[in-house]
Amino acid sequence: MNVVWIVVDSLRRDRLGCYGCHRNTSPNIDRLARECVRLDQLISPHIPTQPAHTTFFTGRDVFEHQIVAQGGTQELDPSLPLLPELLRRAGYWTAAVDNIGRWFRPAFDRYDDYPRWNHDGTLPWRNGEEVTAHALDILREACGRSQPFFLFVHYWDPHTPYLPPPPFDRMFYPGDERDPRHASMEPVWASPWFANYFSEWLAGVRDIEFVKAQYDASIAYTDACLSHVLNRLGELGLWDDTLLLLHADHGEELDDHGCWFDHHGLYETNVRVPFLLRHPDGRCAGSMMDQMVSVTDLAPTVLDLLGLPERSAGMGGASRAAMLRGGPDAGLNDLYLTECTWMRKRGWRTPEWKLIEALEPDIYGKPEIELYHLSSDPSEQTNLADQRPDVAKELRETLAAFVERRLDETGRPDPLVTQVEALRTWQPRFIAGRRG
Repeated sequence: MNVVWIVVDSLRRDRLGCYGCHRNTSPNIDRLARECVRLDQLISPHIPTQPAHTTFFTGRDVFEHQIVAQGGTQELDPSLPLLPELLRRAGYWTAAVDNIGRWFRPAFDRYDDYPRWNHDGTLPWRNGEEVTAHALDILREACGRSQPFFLFVHYWDPHTPYLPPPPFDRMFYPGDERDPRHASMEPVWASPWFANYFSEWLAGVRDIEFVKAQYDASIAYTDACLSHVLNRLGELGLWDDTLLLLHADHGEELDDHGCWFDHHGLYETNVRVPFLLRHPDGRCAGSMMDQMVSVTDLAPTVLDLLGLPERSAGMGGASRAAMLRGGPDAGLNDLYLTECTWMRKRGWRTPEWKLIEALEPDIYGKPEIELYHLSSDPSEQTNLADQRPDVAKELRETLAAFVERRLDETGRPDPLVTQVEALRTWQPRFIAGRRG
């Protein structure tokens, strides 16, 4: 059985029709969803992109793989195999359309790179069509081989900057975003952290709803691009022998918590991501599983679904193959979270509660401890840390005990402590008045 694994960077679950979005952002993904099992609580516990990808490709948490930040000098321990390496050893031909490189590139037989927007406008940002072209060429090559294949496809377009091409660029916003009567962008332009970066692609914009509309339009553009990959799988007769996954590495903040157009904060908007899986035999098509699952579980799950469960030995994640086949699986009771993007934070999530603990002053001035009752406040608008100190204390103690246990088990340092320099080298080009 083949595997096609599609990741759409920065894709929020609530901006897809199959997860309840009112805008027509994802008609092709929505059609695919009717043939898929969906997860309602897939959590990406370690954000941003590089730690998220390392987590789902190794089946291990940050204490084992040590990749917690985007920048810095930390490299993946070569003794920790990635999923494509394990599949290659099992006889698969492995290929990727991706551009985060580093330790991912050597894991594939074929690795097609593509440029990213580079802040001065000399490189394109709208890569969806280029990603699709590479993916179609890889499928053509794969069909000429006498072995199963693993194809990983990484779309970036919903990531900032939100620059959907025509006609998508005016798809959800017909007005004048620079009308002087708008004032909703004023707090954004007052930010000492991001005003410089935003001015590179939002110069003169006064209406924050325009920016949200451009994010949604970027999803619609990506949806149109990946539809060609889905169609080609059918044209090549691969549907009946291909396991297909589609999900996000993390989500995005769109002013939901006073954070703007990126993935800062361990809120549900960032860590709770969409997930679709299509079985070749169509089982459980259209169903939604509501158990809590981590992306750490994805590699062992795929190996199990392929009949290779023994190759997940050593992974900390658990196979959820039984759940995705409609069988019994209660999912996770709790989960450790980390962020090392613009600030260092850790968190503890249960199906009922979310604790967020800042390890340094928050760039938005948020408190050191945030506590949300997810059952009654799923959008995390009311911080209960002061009203429920008993719950906050219990969860902080549980979190601290978990960290100590994992440090003892792995014999490795806490990457949130040792990789502070990754933040300091990553941030300066975004700060107002500085360019890089």
